[in-house]
Amino acid sequence: MAVTSNPYQRGPAPTAASVSGVGPFSISYIDVSTEDGPRFGGGRIFHPRDTGQGTFGVVAISPGGGSVQASVGWLARRLATHGFVTMAISNVATDDNAPERGSQLQAALEYLTTQAPAEVRRRADTSRLAVAGHSLGGGGALFAARSTPSLKAAFAMAPWSVVSNWSGVEVPTMLVGGSKDKTAPVGNFAIPMYQGLSNSTHKAYAELSGADHLTFTGPTPLVSTLAVSWVKRFVDGDTRYTRFLCPGPSGDGVAQYRSNCPYN
Repeated sequence: MAVTSNPYQRGPAPTAASVSGVGPFSISYIDVSTEDGPRFGGGRIFHPRDTGQGTFGVVAISPGGGSVQASVGWLARRLATHGFVTMAISNVATDDNAPERGSQLQAALEYLTTQAPAEVRRRADTSRLAVAGHSLGGGGALFAARSTPSLKAAFAMAPWSVVSNWSGVEVPTMLVGGSKDKTAPVGNFAIPMYQGLSNSTHKAYAELSGADHLTFTGPTPLVSTLAVSWVKRFVDGDTRYTRFLCPGPSGDGVAQYRSNCPYN
């Protein structure tokens, strides 16, 4: 194994096949009830079983409007297999708006790092936190990133929010949209949101050809590649994953990709 000065580098060297699928860590899960997590509506925690590589970065993920944790559980599970403590949350109410979902993501991170069962807390690195979400949950991820600049990364799938000016966000942020999304059309949401992020912030936008709003509620290789690479690069600081982001994906499955690479 190559010697590295990065203490958070986890797992073998990534390949195109490895980042698009299940990672090398075996995982366990724990359900969180609404009573245990009243400020975010409960959810499901996933974590690596490994106890020999130190702590892992932490990611809270919010579903879209009318949905519960199961709709983003695939992403929480996938990231956990790549070496993260994650939680797919349910929201307090299915019609919570994006700012409320941002607050609930922050509450979920607090729960994971201070109140979760000991087997979770002893694996969770309180200094390396990130958020993600789908639809209103994607908008919530942006609100959480704007109000918590100490976060290491944000990842928003088919984001929905009436706000397009995100110049106050300092957290590295990736937006992913679908070319056939009629619920959150990229021309009205993801693209203006990307443009509304400051150029001084690490940012990227990927548009999936033929994808609609519900594409992001189940695993797809390209979304997995982008999510794993983004979180690895900015939560773990693992530069081995930069090559999947800069210059970024291309081909039949990608309508367009924008970024402000390089990420130095």
